[in-house]
Amino acid sequence: MSFWSDVLDTLRQSAPLTFFSETRDPRNTVTFTIAMIGLGAKLAKADGRVTVDEVTAFRQIFHFEADQERNVARVFNMLRRDVAGYREYAHQIVRLFGERDPILEDIIDALFHISMADGIYHPDEDTYLWEVAQVFGLTPACFRKFKARYVPDFWDAHAVLGVDETMSPAEIRHVWRDLVRQNHPDRLRANGLPDEMMELANRRIADINRAYDEISGKVPVA
Repeated sequence: MSFWSDVLDTLRQSAPLTFFSETRDPRNTVTFTIAMIGLGAKLAKADGRVTVDEVTAFRQIFHFEADQERNVARVFNMLRRDVAGYREYAHQIVRLFGERDPILEDIIDALFHISMADGIYHPDEDTYLWEVAQVFGLTPACFRKFKARYVPDFWDAHAVLGVDETMSPAEIRHVWRDLVRQNHPDRLRANGLPDEMMELANRRIADINRAYDEISGKVPVA
């Protein structure tokens, strides 16, 4: 039985998701594939409608080979019928990778990208993303960081860097340099970040630099 046959049979039968062996990359498992498509599809449905822009954003971030597109579309369409069940998909991701794995923040980053693809941040999308972030074990400050980066009305340079106004310029510069080092695309690629996620990594660096320049007075506050 092929990989995609396993995926579709699992969904049709509502069978328990299978877990990966210790020697297998979690990203190549049925569990991960269903969970990621499920999170993306149900987020697109969270505001009550699925837009072309949201589907396009999903395809940009979660890239599949051309011969897999039809199967991905079938699974996406099956899972986007309603929002129910997204928390369990989030829990499956945590079980696959463990708590505090950096990929959890990468996934939230990708989900914010999808949510803003239509240019609207709906309150139901906010609820969805916050609940997924809580399942992932992310802090409110971490969630605010993504919200500040993606939602124009919530832009906050201090939230993006995770600093506060009581910190000295030297302390803020230290945080900024550390963030640039941690999030440099070359480092992320060396750590296994998929190529399709590199566009998000480049945007993340741009937002970090914009926030630092704003705080340090190099650019005017918008």
